[in-house]
Amino acid sequence: MPRQIFHANAAWVHSQRGVSLVIVLMILVIVSIVGVSGIQISMMGERSARNDRDAQIAWQAGEAALLDAEFDIEGQPSTSSTKRNTVFALGKTDTSKFVSGCGTSGQSQGLCALNITGKAAWLTVDFTATGNSAPTTAFGTFTGRDFPSGAKGLQPAKPPRYVIEAIPDPELARTAKPSDMKYIYRITAMGFGPNAETQAVLQTLYRN
Repeated sequence: MPRQIFHANAAWVHSQRGVSLVIVLMILVIVSIVGVSGIQISMMGERSARNDRDAQIAWQAGEAALLDAEFDIEGQPSTSSTKRNTVFALGKTDTSKFVSGCGTSGQSQGLCALNITGKAAWLTVDFTATGNSAPTTAFGTFTGRDFPSGAKGLQPAKPPRYVIEAIPDPELARTAKPSDMKYIYRITAMGFGPNAETQAVLQTLYRN
């Protein structure tokens, strides 16, 4: 009889050890799943933060381009050797410099004739194009100002660009003679993030 009791207890203990092993393995699996999920959530949070940072940089670059365009219109700074403020002279806007589809050279670069019947120029122009024949104006082209870009780190991949459209002043469009017409300017700018694929488009109306 004692031998039978001994064998029964031994079998019970062995059975309990088997159950404990299964439970431990299940706990390890659950902990592994939770750990992997935590890593994935952390990586998604990091990507989201990085994308938001890049978008903010692109937005700030676009803001800088809008300001540079306003300087362009006003002929500032006065030390610039390439300024073209005579094109935007108050009451004497040189509309011949505003080209259909946007100018690509000289003082017409980035200046777009108003398209009344079709899409606005800023909707059709390629802001990512660069070089001397680009239909947009790069930051500093007519103001002589510098824009840090292209370096590794948190700088924009390339300088922002803008176009300017001349719009007849609504207050005078119905009454003024063509020779007396005054204009307001629609400025559209695109800024880039550290990744050139991250872009922000901003627009403002400017009256000089």
